[in-house]
Amino acid sequence: MSGLLALLDDVAAIAKVAAASMDDVIGQAVKASGKAAGAVIDDAAVSPKYVHGFEAKRELPIVWKIARGSLFNKLVILLPIAMLLSAFAPILIYPLLMLGGCYLCFEGAEKVWHVISPAHHDQAEAVGKKLETGAHLEEQKVKGAIKTDFILSAEIMTIILSALPEGQSLWIEASVFAVAGILITLAVYGAVALIVKADDVGLAMAARGRFGATRALGNFIVRAMPTFMQILIIVGTAAMIWVGGSILVHGAAELGWHAPYDAIHHFAVGVAENTGDLASALEWGVTAFIDGIIGLIVGGALIPLVKVASSLFTKSDAHAT
Repeated sequence: MSGLLALLDDVAAIAKVAAASMDDVIGQAVKASGKAAGAVIDDAAVSPKYVHGFEAKRELPIVWKIARGSLFNKLVILLPIAMLLSAFAPILIYPLLMLGGCYLCFEGAEKVWHVISPAHHDQAEAVGKKLETGAHLEEQKVKGAIKTDFILSAEIMTIILSALPEGQSLWIEASVFAVAGILITLAVYGAVALIVKADDVGLAMAARGRFGATRALGNFIVRAMPTFMQILIIVGTAAMIWVGGSILVHGAAELGWHAPYDAIHHFAVGVAENTGDLASALEWGVTAFIDGIIGLIVGGALIPLVKVASSLFTKSDAHAT
């Protein structure tokens, strides 16, 4: 009997340790996911466009296909790569993070360029529409969304990996990584599903609402969704540029070049000095603004380089065929 009681005590102790470990994993996952908030916002802002133009009954199945592909990207492809990096080549984490930061800067700057150069944007849209006709449009859209998600997921997961405390066991890191990936995917594509179905919900409320207030709310949702989508795109673009610039500044400091980070920090502290309760918010805002300016400059510089590289790649493909 005493042996059984001792065994139960051991089982209880193991269960407590496991529960504490799980709490720690979830806590770290939530905290690390917060570090990637800018890239997550961008992911949520980019994804709804892949569902635009389809019948209402196909919207949620398409979102589910993309979400499933996103989970595959994070858990099957990126998780093993991240664990290998953490175990054997941690020195590569920040260079890869900065490479992803450059991508975010480029994507954000290119969106800004489309706004200030509408002729270029209209031409690109026309080409896109011509390419997107045919029976396999849905499949092409889903594949394109999953490819874009892979790039953004790689950036998000690299941010998470860099935010994990050092000295942890590999299985704890893998668990945090997996939980964070699942939480982010649920958050992003849950939000996308709500966004793409909001206008349908609004139409249903406006047409079949029993009360005047319900019908008025439905009409408001329908009218507000186009504006909301535009705001979401603006917020996503700003987040992309800010996060990209911030990653470059912090990455440079981690790799030994502290001058940009120190200069921005001292300037932000100086601006926020003597502002009382607003000091922290103002310091963050100034820092984010300067990081965004740096991201926009870097992204703008990359646009012609990417165009040249793309044209060379296209020419090489043409010669090969």
